[in-house]
Amino acid sequence: MGRYGTTDYPRYAKLGFFAGVAMFLIGGIGSAAGNAFFGPLPSWETTLLFDLELFGILTALFSPLVFGIVMPLTE
Repeated sequence: MGRYGTTDYPRYAKLGFFAGVAMFLIGGIGSAAGNAFFGPLPSWETTLLFDLELFGILTALFSPLVFGIVMPLTE
């Protein structure tokens, strides 16, 4: 490990990626199932599910980049 600590960067990269995938799936499935079972959703719920999908994509893309490449290089 590095000289400053024992941070487990590969674990954080994997957990961040899977958390992003989970957020994306929850947003997508929630949007589709909500419209199918309950009709048109209120605008705040649609916005919340869309934001969950968007942040899921960003988390899944940037977590391996940050914790797999950038952070180990700075240590």
